[in-house]
Amino acid sequence: MTTSDTSEGQRDLWNRVRARIKTSVGADVFTSWFASLELEEIVDDVVHLSAPTRFLCSWVQSNYADRILEAFRQDAESVSRIQVTLRVNGQARPRLTPAVAEVPVAEEPAAPAAANAPTPASTVARFPRDAAAQPKGDALSGSAIDPRMTFDSFVAGEANEMAFGVAKQIANAAANNTVTFNPVYIHSTVGLGKSHLLNAIAHAVQSADASKNIVYLTADHFMYHFITAVQRQSALGFKEWLRRVDLLLIDDMQFLQGKSATEFGHTLGTLLTGAKQVVVAGDAPPRDLEMLDERVRSRLSGGLVVPISGFDLELRRAIVQRRADQATARYGMHFPAPVIDYIARAVISHGRDLDGAVNRLVAANQLTGELVTVPLAEKTLGDLIRSREVRRVRIEDILRMVSRHYKVPRNELLSARRSRDVVRPRQIAMFLAKALTSRSLPEIGRRFGGRDHTTVLHSVRKVEQMIKDDVELAQEIELLKRMLEE
Repeated sequence: MTTSDTSEGQRDLWNRVRARIKTSVGADVFTSWFASLELEEIVDDVVHLSAPTRFLCSWVQSNYADRILEAFRQDAESVSRIQVTLRVNGQARPRLTPAVAEVPVAEEPAAPAAANAPTPASTVARFPRDAAAQPKGDALSGSAIDPRMTFDSFVAGEANEMAFGVAKQIANAAANNTVTFNPVYIHSTVGLGKSHLLNAIAHAVQSADASKNIVYLTADHFMYHFITAVQRQSALGFKEWLRRVDLLLIDDMQFLQGKSATEFGHTLGTLLTGAKQVVVAGDAPPRDLEMLDERVRSRLSGGLVVPISGFDLELRRAIVQRRADQATARYGMHFPAPVIDYIARAVISHGRDLDGAVNRLVAANQLTGELVTVPLAEKTLGDLIRSREVRRVRIEDILRMVSRHYKVPRNELLSARRSRDVVRPRQIAMFLAKALTSRSLPEIGRRFGGRDHTTVLHSVRKVEQMIKDDVELAQEIELLKRMLEE
């Protein structure tokens, strides 16, 4: 296809390609990686696509270019290459300048003008092609460490005291060139302080010894830097640079996947062998990180796994009191004890909502001059009070519940058996996994004995139809849902 083809024809082709990809990968994966792609043009044998972020450009180019090319070639056999560029303000960058080529790499000292240019907050760490050229401490200086997240600003209580104590012990040991527990894996649902502790560890170690190589990366940025290194043919430099760090902190581990997860596994093994400290945070225990290689999960499980549970009333009250005291010191306003107690009892989701509740009341007081009272809190915090954190349901929970309810061994739910007494519970379990978890169809299929995503989709649709036709079954499945969510 060439530029002589009409743009309308190219749009029709792109719509067909998108439909094929969605059918192939499932709706969840499509939404994550393909929905925001746009076709810019097709010139000669090259398809030019655009994406809204550098990370998405890199990820799609590295992991899905072949799949997209295959989908195009069903209608346009002459197409031989996919090029993904960065789209800025609705416009694609020039085709000859791929987005990934613009990622800053600290190869040489920058010119004075460039040295003063602001670094984006999302640029977590830079690496040279020559790992030996990496100066000590440079990783932390280029990271998105939050200066407010220190041990002093962390509010400890029964729910998080073990994680807090372990984090302080790690920081003290790392600052003194020793290792206590390695690796350390901290897990909890959102907003309970995992990122705060990782930032606090980095601050404490850096304050004790500024020469330490400290690397703090979120999982998506680890993937981004690894993919960029591969495309720049500097992967060896990236690996060597990571292996020279004294303290590696990885946040949001649940988002690490694909080749980057494999590379993290190799890096983790090397760091542990070299007695370097590794601290990882995620939203679930290692065994439930289904996208990670089994060896990585095993290594994480073999270290110290520290959970943070939901905050109890006393800890919520302590957090609100700390934030209220800070507001009083800054603005001279008063938070009465009944208001603090009301927030602690009513806002039960997580720590960020508690911070947000105090911030809203500060704003209301500053903008209107209204005194902070319980009626003002009721009026201002309505949506936070209505939000109740839903229990995170795991596929393992579903398998256990369905196995017990239908008296079918768990291993048979995962087997190839096709007798009715196994197939129906298996289909219901797949339906519940789709309804109650955020897992994609391919992920669910893998957890159910390595089945294809089309099998999962068939099971979901089958159960949906059975629910419409059978009132008793609908009530039975609704009961299972409630039991799993309680």
